[in-house]
Amino acid sequence: MPPRFPEGSTAYDKDGRAYTVEEVDGGMVYCTASNGVETEFPESALLNEAEWAARSDGRRDDAYVRIKQSRAYLAPASGISKDAADQMLARADNLFPGLLDFIAVSVAEKVLADSHDENLAAQLSIKKCRAIYDEAKPEARAAVMAGVLGAAPDKLVQAAGVGDNLLRAMIEKGLDAAAFDEFQDRPRR
Repeated sequence: MPPRFPEGSTAYDKDGRAYTVEEVDGGMVYCTASNGVETEFPESALLNEAEWAARSDGRRDDAYVRIKQSRAYLAPASGISKDAADQMLARADNLFPGLLDFIAVSVAEKVLADSHDENLAAQLSIKKCRAIYDEAKPEARAAVMAGVLGAAPDKLVQAAGVGDNLLRAMIEKGLDAAAFDEFQDRPRR
């Protein structure tokens, strides 16, 4: 039978903080936090990855409700037409496959960080974040994308009407290319 906490695996405390397991000895789990601090817990105080994923305390599900109701998705996007926003979003997704997923997760991570729940960001589901993003009005989605890219929403939407090259240039200018490339390697769960 494999050990509950193999060396190098991730263990979670009751608040969802993740630790790397260094050693298990005599019912104690010796761990290292992401900031390098070493700590120890009784084995009964931690959950392994499978147990954490199966846990249903509602905290992670509550995070999706907060994301959906965040100012990012509810703030009115003035000066943007629905049709123009739809056109821009479709072109952006065509030019940069996976960009809308990246935008949805980036906004979700920011919402969690603003509410001091950044420890839940690692467990975010890309599919659930994207579903929240897709439920928003096109004008709000365009404004959210513009916010992540550091662009004016109306200018970003207008760029799609001018042509793909201008839209591509605006996206590339504001996109954190390293973070986007790293995101592309994440499993879509």
